[in-house]
Amino acid sequence: MHEVDVAILGGGLAGNLLARQLRREVPNASVALFERSPERGYKVGESTVEIATNYFVRRQGLSTYIYKEHLPKNGLRYFFDTEKRDANLWDMSEIGVDGLPPYPSFQLDRARLERDLLAMNVKDGVDVHLPARVVDLKLESDGKHTFSVVEGDTKTEWRARWVIDGTGREGLIAKQRGLRLREPSHKIASAWGRFTNVTDMDDYGPEQWRAKARYTARTLSTTHFMYPGCWIWFIPLREGITSLGIVQDTKHWSPDRFKVDGFLGYLRQHKAIRDLVENVECIDLEGYTQLAFRTKQWYSGAEKWACIGDSGAFTDPFYSPGSDFIATGNDLVADMVRRDLEGEDVGERGQLYNDFMQYRFESTLVIYDQLYSMFGSFELYEAKVYFDTACYYNLLFDAYAQDLHRDERWVRTQLRRKDWVLQALGNFGHLFRSAGEEMQKRGTYYRKNVGEYRLSGRKSFGVMEEVGKPRSRREVNAVTEEIFQRTQNMIGNALDGDSGFVQRLMSGSRELYDAWGALDAE
Repeated sequence: MHEVDVAILGGGLAGNLLARQLRREVPNASVALFERSPERGYKVGESTVEIATNYFVRRQGLSTYIYKEHLPKNGLRYFFDTEKRDANLWDMSEIGVDGLPPYPSFQLDRARLERDLLAMNVKDGVDVHLPARVVDLKLESDGKHTFSVVEGDTKTEWRARWVIDGTGREGLIAKQRGLRLREPSHKIASAWGRFTNVTDMDDYGPEQWRAKARYTARTLSTTHFMYPGCWIWFIPLREGITSLGIVQDTKHWSPDRFKVDGFLGYLRQHKAIRDLVENVECIDLEGYTQLAFRTKQWYSGAEKWACIGDSGAFTDPFYSPGSDFIATGNDLVADMVRRDLEGEDVGERGQLYNDFMQYRFESTLVIYDQLYSMFGSFELYEAKVYFDTACYYNLLFDAYAQDLHRDERWVRTQLRRKDWVLQALGNFGHLFRSAGEEMQKRGTYYRKNVGEYRLSGRKSFGVMEEVGKPRSRREVNAVTEEIFQRTQNMIGNALDGDSGFVQRLMSGSRELYDAWGALDAE
Protein backbone atom coordinates (compact mmCIF):
# COMPACT_ATOMS: atom_id res chain seq x y z
CA MET A 1 0.00 0.00 0.00
CA HIS A 2 1.44 3.35 -1.09
CA GLU A 3 0.67 6.29 1.19
CA VAL A 4 0.68 9.99 0.40
CA ASP A 5 -0.49 13.17 2.11
CA VAL A 6 -2.21 14.61 -0.98
CA ALA A 7 -3.40 12.69 -4.01
CA ILE A 8 -4.35 14.88 -6.97
CA LEU A 9 -6.52 13.10 -9.53
CA GLY A 10 -6.03 14.77 -12.89
CA GLY A 11 -3.03 16.45 -14.47
CA GLY A 12 -4.73 19.32 -16.23
CA LEU A 13 -4.23 22.99 -15.41
CA ALA A 14 -5.92 22.99 -11.99
CA GLY A 15 -4.25 19.80 -10.75
CA ASN A 16 -0.77 20.72 -11.97
CA LEU A 17 -0.95 24.19 -10.48
CA LEU A 18 -2.13 22.86 -7.11
CA ALA A 19 0.69 20.30 -7.05
CA ARG A 20 3.24 23.03 -7.71
CA GLN A 21 1.63 25.31 -5.14
CA LEU A 22 1.73 22.63 -2.44
CA ARG A 23 5.42 21.97 -3.06
CA ARG A 24 6.05 25.70 -2.64
CA GLU A 25 3.76 26.38 0.33
CA VAL A 26 3.67 23.04 2.14
CA PRO A 27 7.09 21.55 1.27
CA ASN A 28 6.88 18.80 3.89
CA ALA A 29 3.70 17.37 2.35
CA SER A 30 4.05 14.37 0.05
CA VAL A 31 2.12 14.94 -3.18
CA ALA A 32 1.22 12.46 -5.91
CA LEU A 33 -0.48 13.36 -9.18
CA PHE A 34 -2.30 10.89 -11.43
CA GLU A 35 -3.21 11.72 -15.03
CA ARG A 36 -5.01 9.34 -17.35
CA SER A 37 -4.06 10.77 -20.75
CA PRO A 38 -0.47 10.38 -22.03
CA GLU A 39 -0.79 13.48 -24.25
CA ARG A 40 -1.35 17.16 -23.46
CA GLY A 41 -3.76 18.54 -26.03
CA TYR A 42 -5.16 21.98 -26.79
CA LYS A 43 -7.93 23.05 -24.42
CA VAL A 44 -10.37 25.89 -24.02
CA GLY A 45 -9.40 28.46 -21.40
CA GLU A 46 -6.38 30.04 -23.07
CA SER A 47 -7.20 33.61 -22.04
CA THR A 48 -6.44 34.77 -18.49
CA VAL A 49 -7.50 37.84 -16.58
CA GLU A 50 -5.95 39.62 -13.63
CA ILE A 51 -6.67 37.32 -10.69
CA ALA A 52 -5.30 34.29 -12.52
CA THR A 53 -2.26 36.25 -13.70
CA ASN A 54 -1.57 37.46 -10.16
CA TYR A 55 -1.73 33.83 -9.08
CA PHE A 56 0.67 32.68 -11.82
CA VAL A 57 3.17 35.42 -11.02
CA ARG A 58 2.93 35.74 -7.24
CA ARG A 59 1.88 32.30 -6.02
CA GLN A 60 3.43 30.12 -8.71
CA GLY A 61 6.58 32.10 -9.54
CA LEU A 62 5.99 31.68 -13.28
CA SER A 63 6.31 35.24 -14.60
CA THR A 64 9.54 34.76 -16.59
CA TYR A 65 8.36 31.41 -17.92
CA ILE A 66 5.00 32.77 -19.14
CA TYR A 67 6.48 35.81 -20.82
CA LYS A 68 9.00 33.57 -22.57
CA GLU A 69 6.76 30.69 -23.64
CA HIS A 70 3.35 32.30 -24.14
CA LEU A 71 1.86 35.59 -25.34
CA PRO A 72 1.06 38.77 -23.42
CA LYS A 73 -2.60 39.73 -23.71
CA ASN A 74 -3.55 43.20 -24.92
CA GLY A 75 -6.71 43.37 -22.86
CA LEU A 76 -10.30 42.73 -23.90
CA ARG A 77 -11.58 43.94 -27.28
CA TYR A 78 -15.16 44.03 -28.55
CA PHE A 79 -16.52 44.64 -32.07
CA PHE A 80 -20.16 45.37 -32.95
CA ASP A 81 -21.85 44.73 -36.28
CA THR A 82 -24.85 45.91 -38.25
CA GLU A 83 -28.13 44.05 -38.02
CA LYS A 84 -27.32 42.47 -41.41
CA ARG A 85 -23.84 41.47 -40.18
CA ASP A 86 -22.23 43.12 -43.19
CA ALA A 87 -19.90 45.75 -41.68
CA ASN A 88 -16.20 45.87 -42.49
CA LEU A 89 -13.99 45.24 -39.46
CA TRP A 90 -12.58 48.77 -39.55
CA ASP A 91 -16.08 50.29 -39.62
CA MET A 92 -17.36 48.33 -36.63
CA SER A 93 -17.78 50.15 -33.33
CA GLU A 94 -15.05 49.01 -30.98
CA ILE A 95 -14.37 48.87 -27.24
CA GLY A 96 -10.79 48.06 -26.23
CA VAL A 97 -7.40 49.51 -25.38
CA ASP A 98 -4.79 51.53 -27.25
CA GLY A 99 -1.87 50.36 -25.10
CA LEU A 100 -1.01 47.43 -22.86
CA PRO A 101 -3.19 47.40 -19.71
CA PRO A 102 -1.65 48.38 -16.34
CA TYR A 103 -1.99 44.84 -14.95
CA PRO A 104 -0.68 41.92 -17.01
CA SER A 105 -2.63 39.03 -18.44
CA PHE A 106 -1.73 36.31 -20.92
CA GLN A 107 -2.86 34.13 -23.83
CA LEU A 108 -1.83 30.62 -22.81
CA ASP A 109 -1.01 27.65 -24.97
CA ARG A 110 -2.66 25.15 -22.63
CA ALA A 111 -0.99 22.09 -24.16
CA ARG A 112 2.48 23.63 -23.76
CA LEU A 113 1.71 24.93 -20.27
CA GLU A 114 0.47 21.59 -18.97
CA ARG A 115 3.44 19.71 -20.43
CA ASP A 116 5.83 22.17 -18.85
CA LEU A 117 4.05 22.12 -15.48
CA LEU A 118 4.26 18.33 -15.40
CA ALA A 119 8.01 18.53 -15.98
CA MET A 120 8.37 21.21 -13.29
CA ASN A 121 6.41 19.12 -10.82
CA VAL A 122 8.53 16.04 -11.44
CA LYS A 123 11.65 18.15 -10.85
CA ASP A 124 10.14 19.60 -7.65
CA GLY A 125 9.46 16.19 -6.14
CA VAL A 126 5.82 15.54 -7.03
CA ASP A 127 5.22 11.83 -7.61
CA VAL A 128 3.75 12.06 -11.12
CA HIS A 129 2.03 9.03 -12.69
CA LEU A 130 1.19 9.30 -16.40
CA PRO A 131 -0.63 7.61 -18.01
CA ALA A 132 -2.41 6.29 -14.94
CA ARG A 133 -6.07 5.47 -14.40
CA VAL A 134 -7.59 5.83 -10.92
CA VAL A 135 -10.27 3.26 -10.04
CA ASP A 136 -12.12 2.02 -6.95
CA LEU A 137 -11.94 5.36 -5.14
CA LYS A 138 -13.30 5.09 -1.59
CA LEU A 139 -13.66 8.33 0.37
CA GLU A 140 -13.55 7.84 4.14
CA SER A 141 -14.66 10.41 6.70
CA ASP A 142 -11.45 10.00 8.71
CA GLY A 143 -9.30 11.07 5.77
CA LYS A 144 -7.95 7.59 5.04
CA HIS A 145 -9.07 7.52 1.43
CA THR A 146 -8.12 4.55 -0.72
CA PHE A 147 -7.98 3.96 -4.46
CA SER A 148 -6.26 1.80 -7.04
CA VAL A 149 -4.05 3.02 -9.87
CA VAL A 150 -3.75 1.16 -13.17
CA GLU A 151 -0.57 1.84 -15.16
CA GLY A 152 -0.29 -0.46 -18.15
CA ASP A 153 -0.48 -4.00 -16.78
CA THR A 154 0.33 -2.91 -13.23
CA LYS A 155 -2.22 -2.15 -10.53
CA THR A 156 -1.16 -0.55 -7.24
CA GLU A 157 -3.07 0.30 -4.08
CA TRP A 158 -2.95 3.77 -2.51
CA ARG A 159 -4.03 5.54 0.66
CA ALA A 160 -4.19 9.35 0.92
CA ARG A 161 -4.97 11.81 3.69
CA TRP A 162 -6.39 14.28 1.14
CA VAL A 163 -7.91 13.51 -2.25
CA ILE A 164 -8.24 16.39 -4.70
CA ASP A 165 -10.38 15.92 -7.81
CA GLY A 166 -8.92 17.75 -10.80
CA THR A 167 -10.45 15.51 -13.48
CA GLY A 168 -12.52 18.31 -15.02
CA ARG A 169 -16.02 17.59 -16.27
CA GLU A 170 -15.42 13.88 -15.69
CA GLY A 171 -15.72 14.72 -11.99
CA LEU A 172 -14.85 11.50 -10.14
CA ILE A 173 -15.86 12.81 -6.74
CA ALA A 174 -18.87 14.67 -8.16
CA LYS A 175 -20.17 11.44 -9.68
CA GLN A 176 -19.50 9.37 -6.58
CA ARG A 177 -21.18 11.86 -4.24
CA GLY A 178 -23.92 13.01 -6.62
CA LEU A 179 -22.70 16.62 -6.50
CA ARG A 180 -23.26 17.72 -10.10
CA LEU A 181 -26.32 19.89 -10.76
CA ARG A 182 -27.75 21.08 -14.06
CA GLU A 183 -27.81 24.83 -14.59
CA PRO A 184 -31.54 25.67 -14.63
CA SER A 185 -31.59 28.97 -16.54
CA HIS A 186 -28.26 29.94 -18.18
CA LYS A 187 -28.46 27.79 -21.30
CA ILE A 188 -25.48 28.26 -23.61
CA ALA A 189 -23.79 25.98 -26.15
CA SER A 190 -20.30 26.35 -27.58
CA ALA A 191 -17.91 25.01 -30.20
CA TRP A 192 -14.27 25.99 -30.45
CA GLY A 193 -11.03 24.94 -32.03
CA ARG A 194 -7.51 25.87 -33.03
CA PHE A 195 -6.81 27.18 -36.54
CA THR A 196 -3.85 28.35 -38.60
CA ASN A 197 -3.71 31.05 -41.31
CA VAL A 198 -6.08 33.43 -39.54
CA THR A 199 -5.60 36.93 -40.98
CA ASP A 200 -3.53 39.21 -38.73
CA MET A 201 -5.67 42.21 -37.71
CA ASP A 202 -2.51 44.29 -37.30
CA ASP A 203 -1.62 43.85 -40.97
CA TYR A 204 -5.12 44.42 -42.27
CA GLY A 205 -7.49 47.29 -43.01
CA PRO A 206 -6.86 50.98 -43.63
CA GLU A 207 -3.89 52.76 -42.10
CA GLN A 208 -6.10 55.23 -40.24
CA TRP A 209 -7.97 52.38 -38.54
CA ARG A 210 -4.74 50.86 -37.21
CA ALA A 211 -3.67 54.33 -36.08
CA LYS A 212 -6.84 54.69 -33.97
CA ALA A 213 -5.42 52.07 -31.60
CA ARG A 214 -1.98 53.77 -31.75
CA TYR A 215 -0.70 50.66 -33.54
CA THR A 216 -1.03 48.63 -30.36
CA ALA A 217 -1.51 44.95 -31.18
CA ARG A 218 -5.22 44.31 -31.62
CA THR A 219 -4.34 40.73 -32.53
CA LEU A 220 -2.96 40.12 -29.00
CA SER A 221 -6.29 41.02 -27.41
CA THR A 222 -8.96 38.53 -26.53
CA THR A 223 -11.30 39.70 -29.29
CA HIS A 224 -15.07 39.35 -29.06
CA PHE A 225 -17.48 39.81 -31.95
CA MET A 226 -20.78 40.68 -30.30
CA TYR A 227 -24.27 39.72 -31.49
CA PRO A 228 -27.69 39.32 -29.87
CA GLY A 229 -27.62 35.92 -28.17
CA CYS A 230 -24.10 35.10 -29.36
CA TRP A 231 -20.43 36.07 -29.23
CA ILE A 232 -17.44 34.82 -31.18
CA TRP A 233 -13.88 34.80 -29.85
CA PHE A 234 -10.45 35.16 -31.43
CA ILE A 235 -7.54 34.30 -29.10
CA PRO A 236 -3.97 34.23 -30.45
CA LEU A 237 -1.59 31.47 -29.42
CA ARG A 238 2.04 30.94 -30.22
CA GLU A 239 3.40 29.62 -33.51
CA GLY A 240 0.70 31.10 -35.74
CA ILE A 241 -2.22 29.32 -34.07
CA THR A 242 -5.48 31.08 -33.18
CA SER A 243 -8.26 29.80 -30.95
CA LEU A 244 -11.70 30.50 -32.45
CA GLY A 245 -14.94 29.91 -30.59
CA ILE A 246 -18.69 30.41 -30.83
CA VAL A 247 -20.81 30.73 -27.67
CA GLN A 248 -24.55 31.04 -28.18
CA ASP A 249 -27.86 30.88 -26.42
CA THR A 250 -29.11 27.33 -26.97
CA LYS A 251 -32.36 28.67 -28.48
CA HIS A 252 -30.32 29.63 -31.56
CA TRP A 253 -27.79 26.78 -31.57
CA SER A 254 -27.37 24.34 -34.44
CA PRO A 255 -25.45 21.06 -33.94
CA ASP A 256 -23.73 21.42 -37.31
CA ARG A 257 -21.35 23.86 -35.57
CA PHE A 258 -19.66 20.88 -33.93
CA LYS A 259 -18.29 20.01 -37.39
CA VAL A 260 -15.63 22.04 -39.20
CA ASP A 261 -17.79 22.88 -42.23
CA GLY A 262 -20.70 24.00 -40.08
CA PHE A 263 -18.46 25.91 -37.67
CA LEU A 264 -16.70 27.85 -40.43
CA GLY A 265 -19.94 28.22 -42.34
CA TYR A 266 -21.48 30.03 -39.40
CA LEU A 267 -18.44 32.28 -38.96
CA ARG A 268 -18.56 33.19 -42.65
CA GLN A 269 -22.12 34.48 -42.30
CA HIS A 270 -20.48 37.57 -40.73
CA LYS A 271 -18.58 39.69 -43.28
CA ALA A 272 -15.78 40.96 -41.02
CA ILE A 273 -15.14 37.49 -39.63
CA ARG A 274 -15.36 35.90 -43.08
CA ASP A 275 -12.52 38.12 -44.24
CA LEU A 276 -10.36 37.02 -41.29
CA VAL A 277 -10.94 33.26 -41.70
CA GLU A 278 -10.90 33.06 -45.49
CA ASN A 279 -7.84 30.77 -45.67
CA VAL A 280 -7.85 29.03 -42.28
CA GLU A 281 -6.98 25.39 -41.67
CA CYS A 282 -8.42 23.51 -38.70
CA ILE A 283 -6.19 21.72 -36.18
CA ASP A 284 -8.96 20.52 -33.84
CA LEU A 285 -12.59 21.24 -32.95
CA GLU A 286 -14.68 20.39 -29.92
CA GLY A 287 -17.66 21.69 -27.99
CA TYR A 288 -20.58 21.20 -25.59
CA THR A 289 -24.32 21.54 -25.97
CA GLN A 290 -24.45 23.03 -22.46
CA LEU A 291 -21.50 24.80 -20.82
CA ALA A 292 -22.69 25.95 -17.40
CA PHE A 293 -23.22 23.54 -14.51
CA ARG A 294 -23.31 23.70 -10.71
CA THR A 295 -22.19 21.69 -7.74
CA LYS A 296 -23.71 20.93 -4.36
CA GLN A 297 -20.31 21.06 -2.69
CA TRP A 298 -16.75 22.11 -3.55
CA TYR A 299 -14.87 20.94 -0.45
CA SER A 300 -15.07 18.97 2.75
CA GLY A 301 -12.51 19.96 5.34
CA ALA A 302 -13.87 17.34 7.71
CA GLU A 303 -13.54 14.49 5.18
CA LYS A 304 -10.44 16.00 3.52
CA TRP A 305 -11.45 16.08 -0.13
CA ALA A 306 -11.90 18.87 -2.64
CA CYS A 307 -13.00 19.54 -6.23
CA ILE A 308 -10.97 22.12 -8.17
CA GLY A 309 -11.41 23.75 -11.57
CA ASP A 310 -14.10 22.23 -13.77
CA SER A 311 -14.39 19.27 -11.41
CA GLY A 312 -16.46 21.65 -9.30
CA ALA A 313 -18.59 23.92 -11.46
CA PHE A 314 -18.44 26.22 -14.49
CA THR A 315 -20.21 29.49 -15.28
CA ASP A 316 -19.36 30.89 -18.73
CA PRO A 317 -16.19 31.54 -20.79
CA PHE A 318 -17.10 35.22 -21.24
CA TYR A 319 -14.59 37.39 -19.31
CA SER A 320 -12.42 34.24 -18.94
CA PRO A 321 -13.26 33.44 -15.28
CA GLY A 322 -12.15 29.78 -15.37
CA SER A 323 -8.53 30.36 -14.36
CA ASP A 324 -9.68 32.84 -11.71
CA PHE A 325 -11.75 30.06 -10.14
CA ILE A 326 -8.70 27.77 -10.28
CA ALA A 327 -6.55 30.41 -8.57
CA THR A 328 -9.03 31.11 -5.77
CA GLY A 329 -9.97 27.46 -5.29
CA ASN A 330 -6.38 26.22 -5.21
CA ASP A 331 -5.47 28.88 -2.66
CA LEU A 332 -8.24 27.74 -0.34
CA VAL A 333 -7.37 24.05 -0.74
CA ALA A 334 -3.66 24.66 -0.14
CA ASP A 335 -4.53 26.66 2.97
CA MET A 336 -6.67 23.82 4.34
CA VAL A 337 -4.01 21.20 3.61
CA ARG A 338 -1.32 23.28 5.32
CA ARG A 339 -3.46 23.90 8.40
CA ASP A 340 -4.52 20.25 8.60
CA LEU A 341 -0.95 18.95 8.43
CA GLU A 342 0.00 21.43 11.15
CA GLY A 343 -2.61 19.82 13.40
CA GLU A 344 -5.55 22.20 13.02
CA ASP A 345 -9.10 20.89 12.71
CA VAL A 346 -10.21 22.33 9.35
CA GLY A 347 -13.77 21.01 9.33
CA GLU A 348 -15.38 24.36 10.06
CA ARG A 349 -12.97 26.25 7.81
CA GLY A 350 -13.72 23.82 4.99
CA GLN A 351 -17.43 24.61 5.28
CA LEU A 352 -16.66 28.34 5.33
CA TYR A 353 -14.51 28.07 2.21
CA ASN A 354 -17.15 25.93 0.52
CA ASP A 355 -19.82 28.54 1.21
CA PHE A 356 -17.52 31.25 -0.15
CA MET A 357 -16.92 29.37 -3.42
CA GLN A 358 -20.65 28.83 -3.82
CA TYR A 359 -21.12 32.57 -3.37
CA ARG A 360 -18.38 33.30 -5.93
CA PHE A 361 -20.13 31.00 -8.38
CA GLU A 362 -23.53 32.65 -7.89
CA SER A 363 -22.13 36.19 -8.09
CA THR A 364 -20.29 35.32 -11.30
CA LEU A 365 -23.17 33.49 -12.98
CA VAL A 366 -25.61 36.34 -12.39
CA ILE A 367 -23.65 38.69 -14.67
CA TYR A 368 -24.36 36.32 -17.61
CA ASP A 369 -27.67 34.68 -16.81
CA GLN A 370 -30.25 35.46 -19.53
CA LEU A 371 -28.23 38.51 -20.64
CA TYR A 372 -26.89 37.32 -23.99
CA SER A 373 -29.80 39.07 -25.73
CA MET A 374 -28.27 42.51 -25.05
CA PHE A 375 -24.73 41.67 -26.20
CA GLY A 376 -25.22 42.99 -29.75
CA SER A 377 -25.82 46.68 -28.93
CA PHE A 378 -22.71 48.87 -28.67
CA GLU A 379 -24.52 51.51 -26.60
CA LEU A 380 -25.90 49.06 -24.08
CA TYR A 381 -22.86 46.81 -23.84
CA GLU A 382 -20.63 49.83 -23.26
CA ALA A 383 -22.47 50.23 -19.94
CA LYS A 384 -22.43 46.49 -19.24
CA VAL A 385 -18.68 46.00 -19.74
CA TYR A 386 -17.93 49.05 -17.60
CA PHE A 387 -20.18 47.75 -14.81
CA ASP A 388 -18.81 44.21 -14.85
CA THR A 389 -15.11 45.03 -15.11
CA ALA A 390 -15.19 47.99 -12.71
CA CYS A 391 -16.88 45.77 -10.09
CA TYR A 392 -14.26 43.09 -10.81
CA TYR A 393 -11.39 45.46 -10.05
CA ASN A 394 -13.06 47.06 -7.05
CA LEU A 395 -14.49 43.97 -5.35
CA LEU A 396 -12.62 40.89 -6.62
CA PHE A 397 -9.16 41.56 -8.01
CA ASP A 398 -8.28 44.07 -5.30
CA ALA A 399 -9.36 41.65 -2.55
CA TYR A 400 -7.45 38.75 -4.13
CA ALA A 401 -4.27 40.81 -4.40
CA GLN A 402 -4.48 41.35 -0.64
CA ASP A 403 -5.14 37.63 0.08
CA LEU A 404 -8.39 38.54 1.79
CA HIS A 405 -9.99 35.30 0.57
CA ARG A 406 -7.77 33.46 3.08
CA ASP A 407 -8.83 35.78 5.93
CA GLU A 408 -11.60 34.04 7.89
CA ARG A 409 -13.06 37.31 9.20
CA TRP A 410 -13.21 38.87 5.73
CA VAL A 411 -14.82 35.76 4.24
CA ARG A 412 -17.49 35.74 6.92
CA THR A 413 -18.19 39.41 6.23
CA GLN A 414 -18.59 38.67 2.51
CA LEU A 415 -21.03 35.87 3.25
CA ARG A 416 -23.09 38.15 5.48
CA ARG A 417 -23.40 40.52 2.51
CA LYS A 418 -24.11 37.91 -0.14
CA ASP A 419 -27.90 38.25 -0.32
CA TRP A 420 -27.58 42.01 -0.75
CA VAL A 421 -24.85 41.67 -3.38
CA LEU A 422 -26.71 39.03 -5.37
CA GLN A 423 -29.88 41.13 -5.25
CA ALA A 424 -27.99 44.21 -6.46
CA LEU A 425 -26.37 42.30 -9.32
CA GLY A 426 -29.73 40.75 -10.16
CA ASN A 427 -31.34 44.21 -10.26
CA PHE A 428 -28.74 45.43 -12.73
CA GLY A 429 -29.18 42.28 -14.79
CA HIS A 430 -32.90 42.99 -14.99
CA LEU A 431 -32.13 46.59 -15.99
CA PHE A 432 -29.75 45.55 -18.76
CA ARG A 433 -32.15 42.93 -20.08
CA SER A 434 -35.14 45.29 -20.01
CA ALA A 435 -33.16 48.10 -21.64
CA GLY A 436 -32.18 45.76 -24.46
CA GLU A 437 -35.81 44.78 -25.03
CA GLU A 438 -36.83 48.45 -24.98
CA MET A 439 -34.14 49.41 -27.51
CA GLN A 440 -35.29 46.60 -29.81
CA LYS A 441 -38.86 47.96 -29.61
CA ARG A 442 -37.69 51.50 -30.34
CA GLY A 443 -35.49 50.38 -33.22
CA THR A 444 -32.36 51.88 -31.60
CA TYR A 445 -30.54 48.66 -30.67
CA TYR A 446 -28.00 48.82 -33.52
CA ARG A 447 -27.83 52.56 -34.15
CA LYS A 448 -24.26 53.11 -32.86
CA ASN A 449 -22.76 49.78 -33.91
CA VAL A 450 -20.72 51.47 -36.65
CA GLY A 451 -18.13 54.22 -36.32
CA GLU A 452 -17.80 54.49 -32.52
CA TYR A 453 -14.46 53.86 -30.78
CA ARG A 454 -13.80 53.55 -27.05
CA LEU A 455 -10.11 52.71 -26.77
CA SER A 456 -9.19 54.16 -23.38
CA GLY A 457 -9.03 51.09 -21.18
CA ARG A 458 -9.23 53.06 -17.95
CA LYS A 459 -12.47 54.75 -19.01
CA SER A 460 -14.02 51.71 -20.64
CA PHE A 461 -13.16 49.14 -18.00
CA GLY A 462 -12.90 51.14 -14.77
CA VAL A 463 -9.33 50.06 -14.07
CA MET A 464 -8.16 50.88 -10.53
CA GLU A 465 -4.69 52.36 -10.26
CA GLU A 466 -3.79 51.03 -6.81
CA VAL A 467 -4.99 47.45 -6.64
CA GLY A 468 -3.82 45.59 -3.54
CA LYS A 469 -3.47 48.53 -1.17
CA PRO A 470 -5.52 48.35 2.05
CA ARG A 471 -8.85 50.22 1.93
CA SER A 472 -11.63 50.59 4.44
CA ARG A 473 -15.02 49.10 3.68
CA ARG A 474 -16.35 52.64 3.45
CA GLU A 475 -13.86 53.40 0.67
CA VAL A 476 -14.78 50.20 -1.19
CA ASN A 477 -18.47 51.01 -0.85
CA ALA A 478 -17.95 54.56 -2.12
CA VAL A 479 -16.37 53.24 -5.32
CA THR A 480 -19.19 50.69 -5.65
CA GLU A 481 -21.79 53.44 -5.42
CA GLU A 482 -19.94 55.46 -8.08
CA ILE A 483 -19.97 52.41 -10.38
CA PHE A 484 -23.68 51.85 -9.79
CA GLN A 485 -24.54 55.48 -10.50
CA ARG A 486 -22.38 55.82 -13.62
CA THR A 487 -23.82 52.59 -15.03
CA GLN A 488 -27.40 53.80 -14.55
CA ASN A 489 -26.48 57.09 -16.24
CA MET A 490 -24.95 55.24 -19.21
CA ILE A 491 -28.07 53.10 -19.61
CA GLY A 492 -30.22 56.21 -19.39
CA ASN A 493 -28.16 57.80 -22.16
CA ALA A 494 -28.62 54.69 -24.32
CA LEU A 495 -32.37 55.20 -23.83
CA ASP A 496 -32.15 58.80 -25.07
CA GLY A 497 -32.14 60.27 -21.59
CA ASP A 498 -35.17 58.31 -20.41
CA SER A 499 -34.10 58.37 -16.77
CA GLY A 500 -37.64 57.49 -15.72
CA PHE A 501 -37.28 54.04 -17.31
CA VAL A 502 -34.10 53.41 -15.31
CA GLN A 503 -35.55 54.79 -12.09
CA ARG A 504 -38.66 52.62 -12.35
CA LEU A 505 -36.60 49.46 -12.74
CA MET A 506 -34.06 50.42 -10.05
CA SER A 507 -36.52 51.90 -7.55
CA GLY A 508 -35.51 49.45 -4.83
CA SER A 509 -31.76 49.79 -5.33
CA ARG A 510 -31.30 52.85 -3.12
CA GLU A 511 -32.88 51.07 -0.18
CA LEU A 512 -30.85 47.98 -1.01
CA TYR A 513 -27.61 49.95 -1.04
CA ASP A 514 -28.46 51.68 2.25
CA ALA A 515 -29.13 48.29 3.83
CA TRP A 516 -25.78 47.05 2.52
CA GLY A 517 -23.99 50.03 4.09
CA ALA A 518 -25.84 49.56 7.38
CA LEU A 519 -24.81 45.91 7.44
CA ASP A 520 -21.15 46.91 7.03
CA ALA A 521 -21.45 49.41 9.87
CA GLU A 522 -22.55 46.76 12.38
